[in-house]
Amino acid sequence: MRWLAAMWLLLFAAATPEIRYFQFERSVAMPAQSAGQTCAAVDPAVFAHASNGLADLRLYQDAIETPYVVRAAAPIASTSHSLPVLNLGKSGSQTVFDAAMPAGSYTDLQLDIDGQNFLATVTVAGSQTQTGASRTKLGSFTIFDLTQQRLGRSTVLHLPQSDFRFLHFQIAGPIEPQNVTGLSVVEVPVTQPKYLAVAQTATGTQKGRDSIFEFTVPARTPVDRIVFAPGAQPSSFSRDVQVKVAPVARPPANDSTEPPQPFTTTGNILRVHSTQDGHRIDEEHLAIDAPQVNYDNPATWTVTIENGDDAPIQIASIQLEMTEHDLCFDAAAGAAYTLYYGDSALAAPQYDYAALFVPAAHATAAQLGAETANPAYQPRPDLRPFTEKHPALLWMALILVMVLLGAVAIRSVKATQGKPS
Repeated sequence: MRWLAAMWLLLFAAATPEIRYFQFERSVAMPAQSAGQTCAAVDPAVFAHASNGLADLRLYQDAIETPYVVRAAAPIASTSHSLPVLNLGKSGSQTVFDAAMPAGSYTDLQLDIDGQNFLATVTVAGSQTQTGASRTKLGSFTIFDLTQQRLGRSTVLHLPQSDFRFLHFQIAGPIEPQNVTGLSVVEVPVTQPKYLAVAQTATGTQKGRDSIFEFTVPARTPVDRIVFAPGAQPSSFSRDVQVKVAPVARPPANDSTEPPQPFTTTGNILRVHSTQDGHRIDEEHLAIDAPQVNYDNPATWTVTIENGDDAPIQIASIQLEMTEHDLCFDAAAGAAYTLYYGDSALAAPQYDYAALFVPAAHATAAQLGAETANPAYQPRPDLRPFTEKHPALLWMALILVMVLLGAVAIRSVKATQGKPS
């Protein structure tokens, strides 16, 4: 099986693209007379019918292959930098401290607070010198740990964009100096990635206390996050979520390849809109990262919201989303382009354009038309040797040769035994 797979790989590597061997095509709609760098979003339908990793995508202007690059608007993870806590102590009934901030602008801060079941207000002011009398108030923020109420925890301060060299903190509430164990500044990307919907539903079933929602995702289609849109009730909740992904069909029993295994991951969704002890709390985390799986078969995604002893959440919709992938190329004014795919024999192209690609600040936005069958399509001819096309005949011939050799050997033995000594 392995040597046969190797032969197939060699055959595929040698395959060259031809329009007649692509099963699907999409026109590329562009603004009239547009030219230069042009990008179009690759929607989930392309992933379902293209080969793994979009290796068989080819772009043509008439019959001329046009170099391109597929650029994923991948989410950039927020980074955090720990900062030393300065002058930590008490001022009256409040815990106070300062922090020297890094150069440049910043927004979100994360306080490291040791303890559970607390509710406090943090007032933040900024100045350009540590001991300067002139301080600018940046706001008051509620931090909380509502573990006892099963409503989660948040110690993030969402500051307006600031560039003060020093920040000054006052905490009103049950937070003592020894509870403040650290501070970090969170650098959030200036631009957020775009997402495209892969599947969506508002219909689920109840199994015991759990709310279960199922989706079918086409083969080879990535899912990067799961977004929950809850209804009005309950206004505050914190629920654990389990996500299980399993391929719809498994390889036949006589296939020696190991079947793909189901994958399970967990997350949490949170919404808190309430006033407690005079503190207004508004916190939402309604999206979770999706497991990074890629099956060659369609997959069933089962999303289970674990309600515990609480009433189920009203769900307006749950949406599986993929990060937008843009197909970018240099367009000629007035030219017409068509995207082809659906030829699994092709390896990914190697273009200088992709290696040297620099995204333009204002690339022309194009759009892929509806997917249609390629009217010129014909299957690739089977160029394998006769022995690979008909391996059973080869084995039959080998067995026949072995039988004949065995018969000859037996006759030789009998002839030898029949001779007088």
